[in-house]
Amino acid sequence: VQLQASGGGLVQAGGSLRLSCAASGSIFSINDMGWYRQAPGKQRDLVASITSGGRSNYVDAVKGRFTISRDNAKRMVYLQMNSLKPEDTAVYYCNADIRVGSLLGARAYWGQGTQVTVSS
Repeated sequence: VQLQASGGGLVQAGGSLRLSCAASGSIFSINDMGWYRQAPGKQRDLVASITSGGRSNYVDAVKGRFTISRDNAKRMVYLQMNSLKPEDTAVYYCNADIRVGSLLGARAYWGQGTQVTVSS
């Protein structure tokens, strides 16, 4: 199982970026999916998550600016980031709770991270 994230880059404050993450491999089902971020010298923190049914959750710092979505058929999760601020600068990681068999429980998988840099 692999998670491949893409879409990061350099953007000016107030701009937008869209992150994508694709899950591939021998997957039976995917439960929650989410995006985390880690700024230099800080821990990795949850930004947003979404259940398989589409219920989303956001950290207060991004509410109203970021939107998480997923395409279950394509095994994709997205993060639309608008009104970006310099404090959003971080490496963004996608995460998914995945079952690889009907008799197995879910475990967390991580993407490789994609850099988002917001200049002031």
